[in-house]
Amino acid sequence: MSLPIVSILTTVYNREKYLAACIESVLASSFQDWELIIVDDQSKDNSVAIAQGYAARDERIQVYVNETNLGDYPNRNQAAAYAKGTYLKYLDADDLIYPHSLEVMIAAMEQFPDADFGTQYNVRECHQPYPFLVNSRAAFQEHFFGNSFFQSGPTGTIFKREAFFELGGFSGRRYIGDTEMWMKFSLKGPIVVFQPALIWWRQHEEQEFQLGQSIDGYIKLNHQLFWELMRNEDVPLTKPEKEQSIKRYKTHKVRLFFAELLKRRQLKNAIKLYKTCELNWLDLLTILKPQTWKKF
Repeated sequence: MSLPIVSILTTVYNREKYLAACIESVLASSFQDWELIIVDDQSKDNSVAIAQGYAARDERIQVYVNETNLGDYPNRNQAAAYAKGTYLKYLDADDLIYPHSLEVMIAAMEQFPDADFGTQYNVRECHQPYPFLVNSRAAFQEHFFGNSFFQSGPTGTIFKREAFFELGGFSGRRYIGDTEMWMKFSLKGPIVVFQPALIWWRQHEEQEFQLGQSIDGYIKLNHQLFWELMRNEDVPLTKPEKEQSIKRYKTHKVRLFFAELLKRRQLKNAIKLYKTCELNWLDLLTILKPQTWKKF
């Protein structure tokens, strides 16, 4: 058998309510040169049985069950280890891909063979048609001074398998492992940007995104990642740009986090955020000035 062009990777943990619809969306794709690798992370429901039912009817679908629960990003790495395609395309078990989307993504990557990574992104003022290339400096400038360029989850991206392993795969950091990985791709070379709305991202209370909405979730981990980037000499921003980014971060992101915690009367978490964000009393006065509260 010839190797597939793309390996679709679906990691699963207790997704019996959504998994069938996810698989059906792959089967409906206009682009059909794929393999679908489903890796279950010790689900307690009927997810495995659902996946195996589809695998029995289509030889392109493979189902694996981990011996122990690995967790989100380690399981994503595990799924990639089974892949044989030129490209890796994550599709979370609670999401859907539209019939035309694989064809659009792969055509975009083939159009720019020097790029290893592609992402959907909604450019606010787009002066050129999709798809197009963005270099590393432009990507980081857009991320810090625009609209969070590296914000797409795994389902909204596609990348070359070999490049993924060259970069070491996901680090295992919970919640922000995808953002961290996309930045590694950007430091390696240009990024293909294709049009948004190629996947449907389902939102529900059981997903990792919802679980991460806490001081010890996205707030803390994004804060750690931000300061790592500001101290990383490989990040293609000038010293004045980094200083400006730090100023924006302290006067905007941290202020919003801090104010939201106070709104929720989570004083201990607010104090914890203040202590870990390298703020001084002047920063705190900025956070607490009256006009801040007009936004809430």
